[in-house]
Amino acid sequence: MAMAERKAKGTRKGYTTGACSAAAARAAVCGLLEGSIPETVECQLPNGETVRFKVAEAWVNNDGAHAVIEKDAGDDPDCTNHARLTADVAWTALPNTVVLHGGEGVGQVTRPGLGLEVGSAAINPVPRKNIEHNIRLIAAEALKTRGLQVTISVPDGETMAKKTLNYRLGIIGGISILGTTGIVHPYSTAAFRASVVQGVEVAANQGQDTVVLTTGGRTEKFVMRELPALDESCFVQMGDFLTPALDTAERCGIRNLIIGGMVGKLTKMAQGETITHAGRNPVDVELVADIARSIGAPEAVCRAIAEQETARYASECMAELGLEYEFHVELAERVIATLERRYPGRFDIGVLVCDFDGNKLAQAGRT
Repeated sequence: MAMAERKAKGTRKGYTTGACSAAAARAAVCGLLEGSIPETVECQLPNGETVRFKVAEAWVNNDGAHAVIEKDAGDDPDCTNHARLTADVAWTALPNTVVLHGGEGVGQVTRPGLGLEVGSAAINPVPRKNIEHNIRLIAAEALKTRGLQVTISVPDGETMAKKTLNYRLGIIGGISILGTTGIVHPYSTAAFRASVVQGVEVAANQGQDTVVLTTGGRTEKFVMRELPALDESCFVQMGDFLTPALDTAERCGIRNLIIGGMVGKLTKMAQGETITHAGRNPVDVELVADIARSIGAPEAVCRAIAEQETARYASECMAELGLEYEFHVELAERVIATLERRYPGRFDIGVLVCDFDGNKLAQAGRT
């Protein structure tokens, strides 16, 4: 059995808000059953692993029990690190029932498409099952004659949520309780990838026929200014996860795609990269040079571009030559051509290009 303890920084794993909520709920129910809450509590994670968590705060009285688990996200940068996942539990008169509520700091679902009822607490399906599973592991006998009400809350959760994109998914008033395995992997891309997939699914489930995929915050602000008629749910920050975003759009039947980006990421897309992270394959500077050559840039400049390592250098050269617009239009068209080869006949694609200050440079295709 693992122990949820702090280790030296580096590649230390952490635990999800869902796992911490389940541990808090289990600790509080222990208090109802035994009259006191232990200093540490076992919790079975969704992946089947059993972990022991330290209880940060606890009390039991005649009406119920209260327990807090402080989230340790490991070495993963996470706005919910050190969040105090809190469970308040009380008996009810309904045998064999566990009713789960969201309290202070847990978001409320206001839009369909998340696998949760509109109006319900933003506690995802896997954490919901895991919370109840842990409770039933220790309270099966008691639940034969009565039920339990469990309220999960997160002090300061509403403030934490401002650092997330929950509002885009229609989750207001707090954070989501998340986690499919219970484990947070250090600097994991899995959570971001999942959020990209979920964002596209939410747009589809709300009946949108267009998704606007952006590579980051600046490009998103740019395309939102350019496309004010689109609903907010259409905009999805895909980061480096181009292929998961496109695959999800295809699966969900969304045909109209608009990509917003800057020269570096767009060059990665044009050269056929499925993941556009800077740490993966380098920019194909020969491709960039060929784009410059195709719009009439002097051969000496094209050779200089091919000897550099960044697409930004090419963009700066084109600006000096007065070819900035033509260069970025050609780049956008090459992105479209590459994606149409990969997804033949499946999408109508447009590309919007901005500079590093979020100013529009060019557009191509369906925008």
